[in-house]
Amino acid sequence: SCSRAKDVTMPAKLPVNFFSPKSPVIDLFRGQLDYADQLRQDSEIVLYFFYAPWCGQSIAAREEIEHVASRLSDQVLFVAVNCWWNQGKCRKQKHFFYFPVIHLYHRSFGPIEYKGPMSAVYIEKFVRRVMTPLLYISSRSKLLDFLSNYEPGVVGFFEFNASPQPPGYLTFFTSALHSLKKDYLGTIRFGVVTDKRVAEEISLVHSGSVYLHRHTNTSLIYPKDIMNFTAENICKWALENREMLIRWLRPHGGKSLLLNNELKKGPALLIFVPYNPLAEIHPLLDEITKVALEYHKCNKSQAAEADLQHLGDSDSPAFDSSVTDAHLKFSETSPIAKYPCCNTVVLPQWHSISRTHNVCELCVNQTLGVKPNKVHVPHCNFLEIEAALDSFYLQEHTFFQVISNTIECSNFLSFYSPFSYYTACCRTVNRHFLSFISSEKTIFQTPKVAFSSHGKKDNTQFSIPHIEDRNCFIPDLNISSTNITGLSCRTNKTLNLYLLDSNLFWIYAERLGASRSTHLKEFAAIVDLKEEVHYVLDQNQSLAGPNLENFIKNFSVLYSPLKRHLVDDPSVHFHEQHVVTEVTTNTFHETVFLSAKNVLLLYYAQWCGFCASLNHIFIQLARLLPPDSFIVARIDVTRNDLPWEFMTDRLPTILFFPHQRKEQSVKFPEDFSVNLPNLLKFILHHSRLSSSEPCTKECLHKESVLQQGHISHLEREIRKLRSEISALHQAHDQMEAQLSEARRVEQRLQQQKHTLEKQHKSLQLHSEQLQATYDQKNQELLEMAEKLQELADASENLLKENALLRILVASRGRKLQSKDEIKEPLQSEQTLSEDNDIALSTATATSEEERINNTDTIETEHSSGNKTE
Repeated sequence: SCSRAKDVTMPAKLPVNFFSPKSPVIDLFRGQLDYADQLRQDSEIVLYFFYAPWCGQSIAAREEIEHVASRLSDQVLFVAVNCWWNQGKCRKQKHFFYFPVIHLYHRSFGPIEYKGPMSAVYIEKFVRRVMTPLLYISSRSKLLDFLSNYEPGVVGFFEFNASPQPPGYLTFFTSALHSLKKDYLGTIRFGVVTDKRVAEEISLVHSGSVYLHRHTNTSLIYPKDIMNFTAENICKWALENREMLIRWLRPHGGKSLLLNNELKKGPALLIFVPYNPLAEIHPLLDEITKVALEYHKCNKSQAAEADLQHLGDSDSPAFDSSVTDAHLKFSETSPIAKYPCCNTVVLPQWHSISRTHNVCELCVNQTLGVKPNKVHVPHCNFLEIEAALDSFYLQEHTFFQVISNTIECSNFLSFYSPFSYYTACCRTVNRHFLSFISSEKTIFQTPKVAFSSHGKKDNTQFSIPHIEDRNCFIPDLNISSTNITGLSCRTNKTLNLYLLDSNLFWIYAERLGASRSTHLKEFAAIVDLKEEVHYVLDQNQSLAGPNLENFIKNFSVLYSPLKRHLVDDPSVHFHEQHVVTEVTTNTFHETVFLSAKNVLLLYYAQWCGFCASLNHIFIQLARLLPPDSFIVARIDVTRNDLPWEFMTDRLPTILFFPHQRKEQSVKFPEDFSVNLPNLLKFILHHSRLSSSEPCTKECLHKESVLQQGHISHLEREIRKLRSEISALHQAHDQMEAQLSEARRVEQRLQQQKHTLEKQHKSLQLHSEQLQATYDQKNQELLEMAEKLQELADASENLLKENALLRILVASRGRKLQSKDEIKEPLQSEQTLSEDNDIALSTATATSEEERINNTDTIETEHSSGNKTE
């Protein structure tokens, strides 16, 4: 019976060192995860690098890890673990979906997974953040540096007057590690203050308080009375309430919805800057942060003003106490401008034909008797706003004037609280000035502010306007003259700001239109996914603050002067001999709209198989149509951008642009098959003159001449086709002859094949017979070898016995010789000895004869064995 052979599998090769033996990285190439855990017990900071030896990304990241380890090996333990070998514990206990994987441990806390770019500078930056998750803030200048950063900042105040550390410090320390674990980008910076005077600058009085700084919105203090003071709660509270002016985007290179999800949120300004995470200062990033603060500064936040002044002061980066004193002095002397809640009111027109309006700014303010906390600022109360509106409309006749060149302000007492009042500042403006552009240039430019004679007067002249009209009412606040101040709140085209490292993601910038030959990798583009457009900042301009501000402002206006950027196909080369014209983004208007010919345009893509099948039809069509009147063209929609009115969502698409009526483009019907007759009928039908136009004799003559020209052209084409048909017939006959010859050759080859198969079968039978004979002879030789082995064993035994007999004979002879020398006196003893000698000689002779006989027998067996061989 035949049994199936067992499958033979080659065992996996033993793993070898992935890192060099001289490397500072400990390489556990056998996957000894238990040994790695033992090493972690003796180190404060440990980095695990889980890799697969065959993984290309692991091989690429190996050099980066070694570079980081060479710099930090004295402070961090670097351990590499082969997590692919099937016999290792790492493979049995860990189940990773990708390689490499980096985990960090800070004492017993971890793992903290690193998901950023596999670049040495980024990895080192993240490791240093894990090593020191808290930044020590020792002075007011360092505090302002910390708060002026574009990243959200969380500050904890702890007085180190207890041993070993104050209560809550370890919890705050652990919350910083939790933030790194949840957000690997590290967008939240944690700092700790130990000086009470420094802590008072941000309203932290009690030890253990935590402060979340926000640039444009109200900063917050951790509510201990509502939430438990735990590391998870602090981290969650900071992540939920953080303020993101600028976000870093770091695509990991695989399939991801990162860009899609961010671009769906609205128009996005993508800024590509060369970024070094380990650099101490980033001047370009500070410039962009300043623009972002201006753009999002909607509520006149004093924190934003201080941050802007600090960022703009390049000569003295240290904290200047005069700045804080000026802010404090302003807040003390002008409580109206401190924390307003404002609303814009437009009064009815004075007359139906009047072109004037009264625009008023209505604010709810606190009196001097109540000083709200700097951090816990109450939100706008709807009831207060409603009461303020009621009070205002009761006295709106006071502000009603046909034309007023001054800004009139009045105060009304609150109906609900004796400590609150309402401030209303109004001015008459022309209606056509209420547009976006005019509002920034002409509205409320007059610095004259006068209080009306009614209501409660106040000595202060400061009143914060509503966010829609920031440059009004307050000429004395010395507001920055930039045009984008608070623009994010004054337009429906709000931009989300994103940063990308051009050293890693310059390919995205090139796809958006950046030049590949530029040596300075700085680029900015606005992408509006909803409108399917994007705009590019001129690369001849640097990414300076004014250029970015103008770029943002030009996008935000109602009728944007920015020109939509269209991506062109750089690989297209034009040749005059091509009958089908290849159109690109740059030549679209020139070829289609500006040409004095009828244009038939095909939309196609490289991946579209049906589009490729139409190439020969369009080539024939281009040869049939007269080149002086028609252009047959095509455009690759995947490599070129088109104006939105000429976009299509289906391929292939055919459009016809008639001469002198290019705006009346016609689409080829989708229910008709795309062939040469249908295309000719479609073109001739839509290239005729409109029936609504009267046709004169001259028109008829031109038409007849055109038709005659078409007929002559078609006749020439028919003659060409007939000559081509005759040539095809000749080629067909030649092909038939070659096919018959090929068939004969095929028959001969079949016969030879049968003959060879027969010979192969006979050879196979002969081979089987030889194999059987070989097996038989081999068996006989094995049996003969066994017999020879037995003979050799018997001969060896006989030789041993012969040697023993010789030894016995020699010993007996020596004994007889000694006896002869002794003379015995008694004859009887001599006679007895003689008898013994006779007996011994007889035995010796007998043994000698037996030996001779055995020797003869062995020689006979050897001779017979030789004969057998």
